[in-house]
This record gives sequence, C-alpha cells and structure tokens, in this order.
Amino acid sequence: MAGNRGGGDAGESEWLKVAELRAMAESQEPHAKEVDNLTLRRFLRARDHNVEKASAMLVKAIRWRKEAVPGGSVPEEKVRRDLDDDKVYMGGADRTGRPILLAFPAKHFSAKRDMPQFKSYVVYLFDKICSRIPRGQEKFVCIVDLKGWGYSNCDIRAYIAAIEIMQNYYPERLGKALMIHVPYMFMKAWKLIYPFIDNVTRDKFVFVDDKSLQEVLHQEIDESQIPDTLGGKLEPVSLRNYERTLPA
Repeated sequence: MAGNRGGGDAGESEWLKVAELRAMAESQEPHAKEVDNLTLRRFLRARDHNVEKASAMLVKAIRWRKEAVPGGSVPEEKVRRDLDDDKVYMGGADRTGRPILLAFPAKHFSAKRDMPQFKSYVVYLFDKICSRIPRGQEKFVCIVDLKGWGYSNCDIRAYIAAIEIMQNYYPERLGKALMIHVPYMFMKAWKLIYPFIDNVTRDKFVFVDDKSLQEVLHQEIDESQIPDTLGGKLEPVSLRNYERTLPA
C-alpha cells in the first residue's frame, strides 16, 4: 500500500480506508462532509494510510483553513507587496501534465518580510497552482531557481513556514521540486531547513547541478513548456499578472 503513496489509481482496500477516514473525521469536525474523496485520499497517503493520523491531520487542516482563509480565498490586495516582488511565476506543464510553478528566492528579502502576510501569500500561491492541476492529476512541479541568492535572501523562518504549510495543509500536492543554480552558501541554510521537512516530502526535493540542468529539464519537460529563461520556448507569467491572463 505504501507504494501507492505518490499517486495513481486507488485499489478497493484504499477506498475502504478513505470511507473510514471520512467517518472518523466527520465525527470530529462537521465541515469534513464538504471534503471530496480525492482530498481525503491525499491526507490518507500523507500519513501512510494510518486512518487515525490522517483524520487528525485533516481535522487540523480544516480548522486552520477556516481561520487562515475565512473568506474561502486570500484577497489579492492582502498579498500585494509579495506579489509585486515577482518571486513566483506560473510556467507550463511537465510531460505528465503537472503544472509548473517557478520560484525565485533571490527576489525575497528577509529584511522586508512580514510573516503573517507572507503566510497568506504562500496560501495564495498554493491555491493558484492547485487550481491549475488538470483532471486526472493531483500534483504540481516546482522549479526553484536560486540564481543570485545571497545572505540578504536567507530567511529560514519563512522557508520553514512555507514548507510546513505545504506539507500539513496541501499534502501530496507537490510532485517534485527541482532545485537549480544552487549556490554553495544555500546548502548551509538547507541544513537548518531539512529537519523540518517530513520524510515523504524530503524525497521530492531534487538538487540539479548546472552541468546536468538541460538534460534534466528535457527529461521532465517538453521544450515547448520549458521557460525561456532556462533555454525553452515558453514565456512564464508572473503570479502578479496570472489572473489577468485567464480567459474571461
């Protein structure tokens, strides 16, 4: 069963556990009735099919969302300052159809970060990328381009906050994170972040050296979907402008 964790079709035994999870979660939190079965399955897989642990995780997530996003979505105005920094872009899709998120940590500065606003921004961007996941897929891919990253960008608290939001409240949504153009000094920061990442999520972070970058990108993504900044043909869209590019 653990081999099913990463995605794919569920077997009958897994759906039976999903039903168990629903019954247990609804007995603790009435709003669990609003959660669809695929979401329940992601929480179940995130806790290695332990129904009790998955229920505790789901109930916590439901209550967190009611407090963190009382209106159901984060208003653009609330995260305008982070959006204006253009540190996240929407890309194309990988060869399996998973949408691509591009992150540029060198555009994030710890000195100007406001933690409550940053957390809202993280929720905003995860909601946006998850809304792009097509039917038949459940995950997205992230390319983290660390080119130009330095000490002024080092914000351990913010990085840990973002990872904890992702793994606790958006379980089994990240398919892979390609870490590229990684400066040596970033690895010192990574050693401080690493203990806060759960075992399942750790395996999804892939550090790519510069010599292998083009080979890895073309293995994962068709050239038409690779960002033009990385030698491909697609012009990514800033998260700040993403809503304006959607069809009416």
